[in-house]
Amino acid sequence: MAKKFPSNPPHPERLCWGCDLYCPATDLRCGNGSDRTPHPSELWGEDWQAMDGGTPAENAASAPEDAGAACPAATP
Repeated sequence: MAKKFPSNPPHPERLCWGCDLYCPATDLRCGNGSDRTPHPSELWGEDWQAMDGGTPAENAASAPEDAGAACPAATP
């Protein structure tokens, strides 16, 4: 069973977030690379979950019906 992914951990820089092991940044056991994987809050801020980028079904449901009309057709 996968561990629950924390939304805003107190010190995200101390762990590697690349897998469910959540290894210390100085002991990468999973072989995920030579550098740790940062937490999304380190990349996009504490409100990273509110970013527009849900699942394709969520994006399709919230997209306006004429969204394709604003893009001109490519001419050969």
